[in-house]
Amino acid sequence: MNKLYLWGIIITIAMLGATYATVGYQKGGLNDDIVNMLAIAGAVALVIITVFVVIKYVRQMQTDQATGELADESWDNIGEYKNPVPFGWAIMFLGTIIWGMWYFIIGYPVDAFSQIGQYNEEVAEKNAKFEKEYANIKGEKLVEMGESVFLAECVVCHGANADGIDGESADLNRRIDEESVKYVINHGSNNKLLGTEMPMPDRNGLFNANTGALISDAEIDAVAKYVANGFPADDKEGAAVFAGVCSSCHGADGRGMAYVAPNIREYTSELIVNVLTHGKKGAIGTMPSLERLNAKQKEAVAAYVISISKGE
Repeated sequence: MNKLYLWGIIITIAMLGATYATVGYQKGGLNDDIVNMLAIAGAVALVIITVFVVIKYVRQMQTDQATGELADESWDNIGEYKNPVPFGWAIMFLGTIIWGMWYFIIGYPVDAFSQIGQYNEEVAEKNAKFEKEYANIKGEKLVEMGESVFLAECVVCHGANADGIDGESADLNRRIDEESVKYVINHGSNNKLLGTEMPMPDRNGLFNANTGALISDAEIDAVAKYVANGFPADDKEGAAVFAGVCSSCHGADGRGMAYVAPNIREYTSELIVNVLTHGKKGAIGTMPSLERLNAKQKEAVAAYVISISKGE
């Protein structure tokens, strides 16, 4: 027997044996699951076809010579033969098409039952029921709901007291700290904090209207301290930098401007909902979006965070 065929048989047996060892000895095996059975059947077919094709064409390269009628066209004296499609290749090509059609129409049709589809339908149904039941909840009830959602979704990072667990995430008891202000000034921000793509430029785009120059390191330190400490009236240096650099977007009082810049004096429901929806990148790291929360749950979390930041 030709060594090529012998090696083909050995490789086929080894690959089929590995497939059986991987699936057959698992708890429950195929468990009569049509999807698993189709997958194994496909694996077996791929192994056999692949080995057969490799053997055929390796053997053909060893023994065959190009024959047939050359096409009229040529490129740099390199021509193409008018040979028909190899019969075996054509059979495998058509067989693959038939297999695919059978799989998607009869074997495991695309409109068949799906656990993922069922989950999505149930989630949509529950969310619709939730939205209808709690659509008009406000005030203390909304804060209580927000606390429940916070304890279920947010406490793992922000801690039970919302203090950020040793600086590993944002301390929600205060609006912003110095490190965060400096990070945003130095790197800019584009986290859809207003729900739209309205990026804040980095320090290379921030001019002090009072001096006509780019913001300096000393000015960044001063305004970061001013904002983080809640805009104290006795901080003249920080107030001057804020008025010259930041007030044109964030407003003279730091409470933001619609469609321009967020409120940096205190939390707003819009800001928190947008962070929950789009996530946020900051000095500490990146907070992921929480799309699994519905609109009312995000509103409730916002109400709760606002309440604790005010010490209520």
